[in-house]
Amino acid sequence: MNFLETIFRQLREAAHRPVLQEVRQGQIISVTGAELLALVRTARAYVRRQGVRPGDRCALLAPNSIRWVALDLALMAEGILVVPLYTRQALAEVVYILKDCSPVLLCVEDETLRERLRSLWSEAPPMPLFDEIFAPNPESAAIPDVPIPRADSEPVTIIYTSGTSGEPKGVVLTVGNVTFMLPHTHERLNRLMGPRREPERVFHYLPFCFAGSWILLLTCLSRPSVLTLSTDLTRLSEELQLARPHYFLNVPLLLERMRAGIEDQMRQRGRILRAFFERGQTAWSRRFEGVASARDLMWLALCRPLFRAIRRRLGPQLVALICGSAPLRRETQLFFMMLGIPALQVYGLTETTAICTMDDPHDFTPGCVGRAIPGVEMKLADNGEILVRGPNVFPGYWNRPEATAQAFRDGWFCTGDHGEVDARGNWRILGRVKHLIVLSSGHNVPPEPLEDQLLRALPGAQHVVVVGHGRPHLVALITGSVTSAQVEAALESLNAQLPHYKRIRAYAILPEPFTTEDGLLTANGKLRREAIIARFQQEIERLYAKAG
Repeated sequence: MNFLETIFRQLREAAHRPVLQEVRQGQIISVTGAELLALVRTARAYVRRQGVRPGDRCALLAPNSIRWVALDLALMAEGILVVPLYTRQALAEVVYILKDCSPVLLCVEDETLRERLRSLWSEAPPMPLFDEIFAPNPESAAIPDVPIPRADSEPVTIIYTSGTSGEPKGVVLTVGNVTFMLPHTHERLNRLMGPRREPERVFHYLPFCFAGSWILLLTCLSRPSVLTLSTDLTRLSEELQLARPHYFLNVPLLLERMRAGIEDQMRQRGRILRAFFERGQTAWSRRFEGVASARDLMWLALCRPLFRAIRRRLGPQLVALICGSAPLRRETQLFFMMLGIPALQVYGLTETTAICTMDDPHDFTPGCVGRAIPGVEMKLADNGEILVRGPNVFPGYWNRPEATAQAFRDGWFCTGDHGEVDARGNWRILGRVKHLIVLSSGHNVPPEPLEDQLLRALPGAQHVVVVGHGRPHLVALITGSVTSAQVEAALESLNAQLPHYKRIRAYAILPEPFTTEDGLLTANGKLRREAIIARFQQEIERLYAKAG
C-alpha cells in the first residue's frame, strides 16, 4: 500500500472525527475525515472536467488551508504532478517556475493575484480560483474515495528549491520516496507520544510548498492526528493557545525569537527576578554538563517553579518542539530543555524527501541533528561534504539532466552541506560547502558560525552576512535595529575569542532588511549570498578600502 492509499484509508476510518482544522479570526473551523474526502471528490470532478490527465502538471499557488490540502490530495489521487508554489515569492520568480514546469492549470485562491500573474504572463495557463474548483458538483458523488493505482517510480510532485544561488530547480519526488519516508516519521512520533487513546494535536504554520512542511502534513493525515493550520502569522501566539498542540514544526528563527522573548520578559520584570532566572539558567547548564556544585543544585531547586510557570505559558500540553530547515543553536536547544520541552532536530533537503536524520526523543545530543534514519546511508567526502544514499533520494531535477548528473557522485547525492559525525553516529551541520570563505592567506572560514555568534550578540539585528572570499580579512553586512556602538562592542567581544584570520575587521549597517520580495532571501528565508554581495558590492569595496 503506497502513502496515498494509506491516507485515504485513514480518512475513511476517521469519517466522524475532526482530522484537519484552520484558525480563522479567532475561531477554529474543522472538517472530519468524511468532509475532507467530500472536498477531494469535488476537486477531482473539476480537474476531470478540465481534461487534465495523469502525468500532467498542475501548479498550486495559495496559502495553507483546508481546501489547499483537499486539492493537493485530489490532484495526487488523479495521478497529476503537483507543483506547490510560495505566495510570498517574487512574482517574476513564480512566472519563471511556471514556464519551467509548464502546468496545464494554475490553481489560485486570490483574484487579485490571478490578475497580477496574467499581467506578467500573457501565455499563462488557465487559472481557476478555489471557489470555482470547489463549487458543488453532482458528478463528484460517483468518484470513489480511493486514488488511482500508482507505481513507486511515478513522480508525485515537483518542489522547487529555494535557489540560494542561481535559478530555482524543480525537485521531482516519487511515490516511492514518500512511501519510504512516512513509516519513519510515524515511528519517531510514536516514540515521542507513546501509547494514546485520543488523537494527537498538531499545530502548523509553515507553507506546504516546503518539503518538510508537506511531509508533516502527509504524516498527520496518515495517522490519528488533528492538524490545526495557522492562517495569520501575526496572531501565532493566540492561535497556539486555541490549538493546544502536543507538538509543532518550527524553523530556528521562531524558536530563537521565543527564547529571546522569554529572556526579555525576565529582564523587564525587575532586577531580582532577572538575577534569579539567570542563576537558575547557570545552575541548570552546570548540572547538564555534570559539574554542578551543591550551591548550583540549591539554585536549581529554587528556580524549578519559575521554569514550570514559563512552560505552562508556552503550553502545558506541549510534548516537544520539532525544528528543521537549518541547524538550531545548541544554546537554544538547551534553553527549551531547561524548561522541560525537548527541541528535536530534523535534517534533510528537498532532494532527500526532506529528511535524512531525526533526533530520537529519548536519546539525542544537543547541537546535533540526530542519526541517519534506517535505510539511509550518510558519509563525508574528502572535503567534508555530506553525501547521502537511500530510497529517500530524489531521481532528478525536472528537465535538467546536467544538473542532475552534477548532483551525484558515484551513486551518492551531494548535499552541499559541510558536516561532521561523532562516534555514535550523530551528525552536526557546520554550513554550506559552497559558502566556505577562502581568504587570500589560504585560511578557510565557514561564515555561518560567525554570523550566528554575531546575531546572538546583537538582539536587534535581523541578518548578518560575513564576506571575504579571496580577500585578506573578513567584513560583515548587518541589517536591523542596531547602533554602531552596539556592533563595535559585540565585535570586540567576539574577535577576542577568535584566531586572527576569523576576526571581522569592518562592518556596515544597512538601512533596510533583506526580504524575499527584493530577491535577497529565498522563499524559506535563507540568505541569497551571491545576490547580496552583488547588490552591495560598492559598500563592500568601501569597507575594504577603509580597513586597509
